[in-house]
Amino acid sequence: MVSIVIPAHNEAAVIGPNLRRLLAGTQPGEFDVIVVPNACRDRTAELAAEVPGVRVIETSIPGKVPALRLGDEACKSFPRVYLDADVELTADSVRALVAACARPGVLAAAPVPELDLAQVGRLVRRVHRVHDRMIAPSRALAGVGVYVLTEAGHARVFPMPDVIADDGWVHTSFAPHERAIVAEARSVVRPARTVQAHLNRRVRVRRGNRQLAALDRAHAGGPGLGSLAGLVRRREVSPIDAAAYLSVLVLDRAVSRVRRDKASWGSDLSTRAAAPAE
Repeated sequence: MVSIVIPAHNEAAVIGPNLRRLLAGTQPGEFDVIVVPNACRDRTAELAAEVPGVRVIETSIPGKVPALRLGDEACKSFPRVYLDADVELTADSVRALVAACARPGVLAAAPVPELDLAQVGRLVRRVHRVHDRMIAPSRALAGVGVYVLTEAGHARVFPMPDVIADDGWVHTSFAPHERAIVAEARSVVRPARTVQAHLNRRVRVRRGNRQLAALDRAHAGGPGLGSLAGLVRRREVSPIDAAAYLSVLVLDRAVSRVRRDKASWGSDLSTRAAAPAE
């Protein structure tokens, strides 16, 4: 049995289809799926409970990390999969991740993300393409919507503190040789659809990184502009894509300075609705 914890806040638009996709082709008892709707104002809990093989633990306490802890306490087995409710994952990908965790020395694993850009605006689509290429070599457990922990890996991560970047906390809990990126596993991630939504997400990312740094869990420095130039020289991204990335990067840094001390930035709900024009 594999335990799968899915924290969910107002995910009625995606929770049912994503759960059915996850459980398609599984044997009874193969996956123990626990959905934790937290402070929801929609039908997330009801829709999750309609899917056979899913346990629902509802809480009025808001926040992803409290939901992760609550779901984790109800798990029955290892390894354990922690999955964002809006990310698509198949049973075959889960099996590949679990197999990777059986390798000697591996304590945590993650899939390779696939960006669903179908409903993303033209400008921000270019930004996502460049950003994905730039961070791919160092992404590992962060930013893919899924991570898997062995029992020994779990002991490193939990009890998880109240952090914004739970995946950043997990990533920095392990040395590179203890993490496995599993090429046979894929997670489908829907990035922000508009420049504004992307900037809002980036503010949250920067706040999360500052919080991790205060806990002595700072990420290694991200890719610099030299790596962008290299991508252009190798024709992995076009000059137009690079220019779009740089223009939005300037906005990102300006907005982050203005909003640095804001107390809260919520989820990007644009990926759960019809795509607006950009």
